[in-house]
Amino acid sequence: MNRLTEITVVGEDRTGLIARITTLLFERNVNIEDLDQAVRDGLFRMTMHVDATEMAVSEGELRAALAELGEELDVDVQVRFPADRETQGIAVLVTKESHCLEALFEAWANDELGADISVVIGNHDDLRPLAEHYGVPFHDVGDEKGTTDEEELLALLSEYDADLIVLARYMRILGPNVVFRYEDRIINVHPSLLPAFPGAEAYRQALEEGVRIAGVTAHYVTTDLDQGPIITQRAFNVPDDADIEELKRRGQPLEAEALLEAVRLHLDTSVAVHRGRTELRGEGDYQLGMDPAVDGANPDRPLDGIVGAPIDSD
Repeated sequence: MNRLTEITVVGEDRTGLIARITTLLFERNVNIEDLDQAVRDGLFRMTMHVDATEMAVSEGELRAALAELGEELDVDVQVRFPADRETQGIAVLVTKESHCLEALFEAWANDELGADISVVIGNHDDLRPLAEHYGVPFHDVGDEKGTTDEEELLALLSEYDADLIVLARYMRILGPNVVFRYEDRIINVHPSLLPAFPGAEAYRQALEEGVRIAGVTAHYVTTDLDQGPIITQRAFNVPDDADIEELKRRGQPLEAEALLEAVRLHLDTSVAVHRGRTELRGEGDYQLGMDPAVDGANPDRPLDGIVGAPIDSD
């Protein structure tokens, strides 16, 4: 597990924010290992990973100092020490489709998830019975049209102290106010092989374009729709006579599988984001895409620039 402390700052963009916060850390002997910042629509977000093992104050004192400075600067400051993440909690966001939520619950019930599902949050009430079956709190934050109250959503994510947010076929776009607070901690599954067919009705787009191979993608969420770093993908063949329902029948089990694998990789800190791409941590020949058996079915020659004897046709 990553032993660095994570500090996230979100608020209105203004001059001097970074200097004030980094100075506070320097004065308390907190070493900044990594700093990432972004601004979208006037909203500022900074995420720092710091080494606080030799800081000159207690954890409580650092939290209090950052909270006081955040109040002065009118920004929201979140501090997550390594000990805060020993037992990780997941908030699952849903709409009406159950297959991804069912896969997460089954893995959790079988002790195969690696974290607790702390809360299920929907923009409709349809999946409340499924959450209640597993004894998990369910909150509906949508109006009659399914439009999400993001202030209520943020309050719930804070209340349940979510380490990871999983969009289990959550059919709404999250605004920067949510995404910036949980950078690289929101995982979505999309029913296409991104970057192909982003946005709504991905299976329909694939069918209309006549693709022969379709698929699904689990990725980190950014403020750019369906353009976040890809974690896992799965593919399936599209029969000549396939309709939308057939694509869903083939794709939905793979959606659940790809999402579950992405969640496990994240929780195990086996995947990291670097320059907009995901990278595996550690050594080995693990493959984020198709099953390794697929490689054995692919031809390995001819290759450009390799001159050899003709293939024996006998």
